[in-house]
Amino acid sequence: MASLPPAPTPDASLSEALRSVLPDLSVGALLGFATGLALRKVSRLALTLLGLLFVTVQLLAFWDILSVNWLRVQALADPLLRQGGEAGAAWLGRVLTANLPFAGAYAAGLVLGLRARG
Repeated sequence: MASLPPAPTPDASLSEALRSVLPDLSVGALLGFATGLALRKVSRLALTLLGLLFVTVQLLAFWDILSVNWLRVQALADPLLRQGGEAGAAWLGRVLTANLPFAGAYAAGLVLGLRARG
């Protein structure tokens, strides 16, 4: 009587299936994480510069060198911020994941990079 080959275990077939896509997943996750960290640093710098600009404008207004109509500034900025935030996030998402075969791993890494402490 001939012996049958051992039945593949679910763990072995899963690991064999993942072995072929693991490099793409790991590269995607690593690149996404790095992009998330970079976006955090750049956005932190941009917000710091915006805060310094506000303090400078307020100091100039305090010393009567400059007069600011803050209601007009708000009226001009509100539509731009509302439209720009929604459209900008969608555009950035399309740009960052265009032509990536590992977009899912990249997106997961990006979220982890944005949420990372550091």
